[in-house]
Amino acid sequence: MVEHRYPVNGANLGPRPLNFHRMIKKTFQRISSRDLWMAATPVAIVLALALVVTMFFIEPGPPRRIVMSTGAVDGGYHMFAQRYQEILARDGVTVELRPSAGSQENVSRLMDEKSAVEVGFFQGGSAFAANAPDLQSLGSIYYEPLWVFYRGAPTRDFGGLKGKRLAVGPEESGSRALALQLLAVNATVMPPTVLSAETGQEAADMLLRGTLDGVFLVAPADSPLVEKLVSAPGIRLLSLERAEAYTRRFPYLTKLTLPRGVYDFINDVPAQDVTLISPTANLLARNRLHPALAFLLMRAATEIHGSAGLLSGTGAFPAPLNSEFPMGSEARRYYKSGPPFLQRYLSYWVAVLVDRLWIILLPSLALLVPLTRVIPQVYRWRVRSRIYRWYARLKEVELELDEDPSPEKLKDMLGRLDDIERAVNRINTPLAYSDNLYLFKQNVDLVRARVRWRVRAEEKD
Repeated sequence: MVEHRYPVNGANLGPRPLNFHRMIKKTFQRISSRDLWMAATPVAIVLALALVVTMFFIEPGPPRRIVMSTGAVDGGYHMFAQRYQEILARDGVTVELRPSAGSQENVSRLMDEKSAVEVGFFQGGSAFAANAPDLQSLGSIYYEPLWVFYRGAPTRDFGGLKGKRLAVGPEESGSRALALQLLAVNATVMPPTVLSAETGQEAADMLLRGTLDGVFLVAPADSPLVEKLVSAPGIRLLSLERAEAYTRRFPYLTKLTLPRGVYDFINDVPAQDVTLISPTANLLARNRLHPALAFLLMRAATEIHGSAGLLSGTGAFPAPLNSEFPMGSEARRYYKSGPPFLQRYLSYWVAVLVDRLWIILLPSLALLVPLTRVIPQVYRWRVRSRIYRWYARLKEVELELDEDPSPEKLKDMLGRLDDIERAVNRINTPLAYSDNLYLFKQNVDLVRARVRWRVRAEEKD
């Protein structure tokens, strides 16, 4: 046995054997690790390529800024847009508000590729979906009835407004589009009726001063302007007898009842039930709006519009009511099963990150299962191949033995077998695969025995 002296604190404690078991174990571990790395490297390369390809095709992350087209600054759309701005700011998304003349201008902005607007409000019946194939609806968010305040003798329909001075709203507004439709079917839109473009507070002030005879407003029931006019002395609110007929003629309209006294129980405002017709206010977006932002907007819509109002119950909105524009896929999923699973329990950006990581890792995981089965096979092949390639040399000796070699050739063959055995003994083989090594040595001994038998046979002759 090889000996070595280990000086400790200057003292010679005598001979100590080298720990061959530890040396062999370390050698086997080093060889095994190298083989394992060589087997795993192709798998790692394939997985890396899968990640790169997935990253190339995956949709980019949601932006932190979005532009929303609203409506008049003193109107309901802009008021609600400010609520959306506050709610999305909590999740780190900045909403830039751009006031407009109304629904038609909002749709025009969304259709304009040069415009940065991605989301806007539109009034049911005021847009032409056939000319806007790249837009999607995120659903209806509340009823916005048509309020017709007027002076003079009571009337129960639009025909009683013929010859009056009426404010129907500016061009490209939803209120004007709806007013013109309803006045036209009653033959009230032409002279002597006078139509003007005032809207909002300006139109209300002119009605109160008597410079206008009537005002058409499309606004939510809790609009401060509506509350002001409904209780103003000398001002009447039109209650439609033929409301059901209008809803049949114009399917985007809904018949609603404003209950008596709902604004003021003490003063009984209004003094009787009022029958209204109402389109819905809707959220409209470009088709390329990021899905995560679409869900975030709809979650905000639920927070803002989901509670009970003067004309609807709790949970009535948002809802997939308006069908002028196709419903977006995210909207359909939201109305069917609510917010995405991750957004229910995680913050917005954490949910987005986890969702993107899952999409990125899914193809890799699909490849990982079959590829992990390849690693042991490649590892086994690498270990065994170092031994198996010597079988070719052994087979050469056997083939030469069958050719009736000379005594000198037989001695050379024995030397070659010794060389083969020594070379194989020097192969570092993991202990788990040592059986392959010893099996090969047995085969070498078998061929060597045949050669020696031929040598003895030659000596006898």
